[in-house]
Parts: sequence; C-alpha cells; structure tokens
Amino acid sequence: MPLSPFSLIIALGALLGHLYLFRRLVWNVTPRRGPRVFAALLLGLMTLVLIARRYLQRTLPEAPGDVVELVSYSWMGVALCLVLALAGLDVGRAVLALGRRLRPAPVVPTVDAERRRFLSQATAGGALALGGGLAGYGSWRAFSAPEVTELVVRIPKFPRALEGFSIVQLTDLHVGPFIQRRFMDELVRRANALKPDLVAITGDLVDGTVPRLGGFVAALGNLQARHGRFFVTGNHDYSSGAEAWVAHLDSLGIPSLRNRHVRIGDAGGAFDLVGVDDWHGGRRLGQKGYDLEQALAGRDPERAAVLLAHQPANFKVAAEQGVDLQISGHTHGGQLFPMTALIGLSWEHSAGHYRHGDSHLYVSRGCGFWGPPMRLGSPPELVKLVLTS
Repeated sequence: MPLSPFSLIIALGALLGHLYLFRRLVWNVTPRRGPRVFAALLLGLMTLVLIARRYLQRTLPEAPGDVVELVSYSWMGVALCLVLALAGLDVGRAVLALGRRLRPAPVVPTVDAERRRFLSQATAGGALALGGGLAGYGSWRAFSAPEVTELVVRIPKFPRALEGFSIVQLTDLHVGPFIQRRFMDELVRRANALKPDLVAITGDLVDGTVPRLGGFVAALGNLQARHGRFFVTGNHDYSSGAEAWVAHLDSLGIPSLRNRHVRIGDAGGAFDLVGVDDWHGGRRLGQKGYDLEQALAGRDPERAAVLLAHQPANFKVAAEQGVDLQISGHTHGGQLFPMTALIGLSWEHSAGHYRHGDSHLYVSRGCGFWGPPMRLGSPPELVKLVLTS
C-alpha cells in the first residue's frame, strides 16, 4: 500500500534521525570497524521497522504484532529524545564557537584527532544522559495521573433547572498494547471522583479489535454519571472496527451518538446532547462519517446544544448552526516536543478553550497517548466542564 503523507514524514524522520544518531554517537566516537558495522545494521533495522510498522501490525499474528508496536514506538520515543539532546548540545557548541569568532582572541592551537574524539565521546555521553532523562520523564508523565482541568462555561440558553451541570470528558485513550486494564481502572476511579452528571467519551478510544481489547475497555462500564455515559467515534476507532466497538460499548450501557442527538433533562429543563461521527475516519474507509446536519435535524433551536465531536473541525460552522458548546480532542496538544510547538500550524484550535461569538469549544489534550509512550510538554488531561446560564 502507498504511504500516506503522515507516514512519509515518519519515514523521512526515521531515516534522517538514525543517520544523525549514527554519525554523532558512533562514527565520531569510535574508529573501530566492528562497533560501526553493528550500529549501522541495528539502526538500519530500526529504520525499516519504523517505516513498515503499520504493515507488520496488520499482517502479523496478534502477539508478534503487539511486540512490533511496543518495540517500534518505544524506540521512536527514545530516538527522538536522543536527537533532541544531541541537537541541543550541538546548537550550544555552535553558539559558543560563533561567540569566540566574533570577539578578538589569541589564536587557538589546532585540536588534534585524539582530542577531537575525546570531545565527541564526552558530548555523546552527555547526550545519552540527557536523552535518557527526557525519555524517562516523558514515559512517567504519559502513565501518571492526568491533570484535572475544570472550566465553567456560560451558555445563555442553558436551563436554570440544570445550573451547574457537569460533563467529564474522556478522550484519546488509545487502549492497546501500552494502555490496558490497570490504566483504565485508575482513570475511571479519577473520573468518578469528579462526580459528573454526564460522561462524554470523544473518540480514539482504541487501537485494536474488540476480541483483543474488549476486556480492558470494559472498565468504562464502571463509570458513574446521573445522566449517562455517551460515546462518539474517532478516526482510530474506525480503523479498529467502529461497528463492533459501538456494539460493545452499547453492551456496557454506553450508547453512541452517531450523527444524532438526545435530550438531557426533563420538562423542568433540558438541553440537547449532539454527537457526530469522526470528521475523516468514515470517508477514508468509504463509509458515512461526519454529518452535522443530520445530527441537528429535528431539534428545537431554543434549547441549548452541546456537541461531541472527536476532531476540533468545523467549529465555526457548528456555532453558526446553533451549537453552544463543542467538546473535542484528537490533537493531543502535540503530545511530544517539538510537535507541541508545531501543532498550531495544523490546527486552528489545537488545545484549550476557544470562542466564536457566544459559542464555546474545548479541545482536550487527551487522557492517553498514541505512538511513543511519552508526553513532553503536553501532559495528559481529564476535563470537567461546568455549565451555567
């Protein structure tokens, strides 16, 4: 199958990153042929595994496929941290060298080959220590308790009978080889401790099939919310078998809002909870996907509307069609530096709270992670939105 643009970026990054690591950590450090050949073969193999990882996961049996995912994504994270550490040290050295050139100074004797190799070894050692520290911290942050973000959202049309209504959002869990039942049980415990009136699960729940991951996801059946638990699909849920997952969640008492809305409340006061399928997931597989018009059809425009949509796409259109609050995820806030600094180039609404007129959008950084089991600069997040008129 042809590589997608995202996969091409990963492939190019893997090739250039491993060449850089080989040059700085091997070629400049040792003149010995044996270590150089061994390192070249190992880094070349990891480059091929990273490029072919998705094909291998699809074609290998379940257990070997899980091993490929664990090894490839773990190494991807470690390699990225090593590249960042080396690049930081190299930039620092370049700045110092430039400073020496700009100020008058005595002529410095030429550094011999042995001295140059010693400096390369010292730099490599420092990079290994710094990169290892970054990787360790990033892994700890990914698996540690998510930060709780509590935000009061003012919706003029919101019924006073439901004043203070709370929605806890779980999103981008990516249950799979890394995230399993223990992680899920702890997340459910923390969500229940927030005493939500409603729980919204806004997609990218899984990376795998129901037979493989259903036991881990079953922890969500223990979520407690007076007005129910609801799910909308994300792009990863489509690639994992959206129909089967919707049926499985329904068996846990978690209905899916697939381009439809439900009324929350009673005659004394109510609002519409609207859900749409993922913006891209269905289209990529030739299936029906996001349909906001269908989801809003037949609702009373005088009632407040809260939209659950995995991707923070189409917000301004939704706002202009009467949606008062959109709750989304998908971006992970970048998850790892430098993507944390670049995610805003791809998404106008990348993480946090946004407004368009009187309408609101909240984009969560997500509770889990995808790819490397690390978070650097974008900690996991558990969101509690309190609605008021």
